[in-house]
Parts: sequence; C-alpha cells; structure tokens
Amino acid sequence: MELGVIIGLNAHLEAKLAQLAELGFTSCQLNYQYTEAMTDDTAHWVKSLLQRYGIHLSTAWCGWSGPACWNFTEGPLTLGLVPKAYRETRIKELLGGSDFAAKLGAGQIATHVGFIPEDPNTELYAEVVQAVRTVAGHCAQNGQYFLFETGQETPVTLLRTMHDVGLDNLGINLDPANLILYGKANPVDALGVIGKYVRDVHAKDGCYPTDGRMLGKETPLGEGMVNFPALIKGLQTLGYDGAITIEREISGEQQIADIMKAKALLEACIYQ
Repeated sequence: MELGVIIGLNAHLEAKLAQLAELGFTSCQLNYQYTEAMTDDTAHWVKSLLQRYGIHLSTAWCGWSGPACWNFTEGPLTLGLVPKAYRETRIKELLGGSDFAAKLGAGQIATHVGFIPEDPNTELYAEVVQAVRTVAGHCAQNGQYFLFETGQETPVTLLRTMHDVGLDNLGINLDPANLILYGKANPVDALGVIGKYVRDVHAKDGCYPTDGRMLGKETPLGEGMVNFPALIKGLQTLGYDGAITIEREISGEQQIADIMKAKALLEACIYQ
C-alpha cells in the first residue's frame, strides 16, 4: 500500500506536490472538473510535475458542474448523475474528464454518482444505470476503470448498480467516512459486500448523523467512528495493495497537522 493525499488541479499544484514529497508521500488523487482549458499542454505540465516530485497519480477524481448540496434533503436533487436536470451536461463533463485523465496516463477515474435509488424498479434507477454505462463505456475505450466513490448509497445498492451496468471496468473508491457520514453502513462490514471491487481508498474519518437532514461530522483520523486497524486488515485480507489517499476537508496549518497524524496512524496499521 502507498500513502497519498487528494489535491486539486489549480495554480498551486506545484507547491502542493512539493509539499507532499517533503512530507514523505508517494501518491495522490488529482481532483478536477473538466474544462476546455485541459489541453495537451496542461496534461504535459501536470505529468512533468508529478515526475519531478516523484508522486504517482493513483486516480483522477472528476467532478461536475452545477449545484451540489451535501445533505439529505437537497442532495438527492443536486448530486451526481441522478438529477435529470443536470445529467446530460455532467455526462459530457465526465467524458471529457476521462479523456483528460487518459492524457495524464491515469488508469482510473472516480466520482460521486449521487443518491442512487434504493428501489431498482423505478424509472430513475434505470436512467442512472444507463448514464453510468455511458460514462464507464467511454472510460473503457480509454483503457480506464470507472470508480464509484462511496457515500450516498448503501453497499448493497452500489453492488446491484454495478451488476446492472454490466461492464467489467467498474470499481469502487472506498471512502469509509462517507459510509458513516451518510449513515449507510459500517465500512468494515461493507468490505464483505463490495470489498473485492475496491481500487482506491480515501482515508477519512467521521461520525454518524444525528438528524435526518444533515450529514454526520468529519473528524481527524482516529477521532471518528471508522475502525482503521480493522479496515486496513480487512483490505489486506482481500489482497488490496493500492493507494490509501488521505482526505481532510479543511484548510491551512491544521489540515497539514491532521494529515500527518493520519499518516502516522495509517503506517502503524499497515506495518504492524
């Protein structure tokens, strides 16, 4: 397993990569939303920086435009490929994101698909399956895996969706904290349902929600409800040897302090 951090594609990329290398990290996920500015020259710039600082790009994390409300009330109406009002535009953006990832040499892209319906008999569920099939099929043409980041759906719903999409380049970006923040599953138990499909892992921690409208609270690693020693052991038992990508959704000096605390905790779990 290699340890990394999720970072954004922006004007501060070189400084961020230099910092990751100085802190002893060897991989990253690159977070971006596709735009027409993502040319061959941009891809060359990113690749040269990754090479300069010795950082491996584990996954390209592709976002999408439009509103995004990270809660239980407006989230189903705004997130991912589920809302019909934004779906066509977001499909096009993810196709472009896949093409740009191919220029970077990334073998997989990840995103939030949204609140996939629990009921597989609905028209909305069928539409989401087809939308994912379109994006994942394009990824396959680029030699890439398409990864669902866990969060808005239960592991069983995610498993069923992957089976119904029916392509062999589907995988999972396991975010254990999201399973807790959305109240969907215990991440250690979830490995028994979806573990064999995990191809990247976010190291993030948090607590279960305490009301029916807002997500649970993110915390530094070791201060939330994710049992990282058991999770890492479970992943190792499954044969997972990919990236563990730290995600801490704050900024500034405290973010770096929490990232380094997470690094030490994860190293203790991996090498015990």
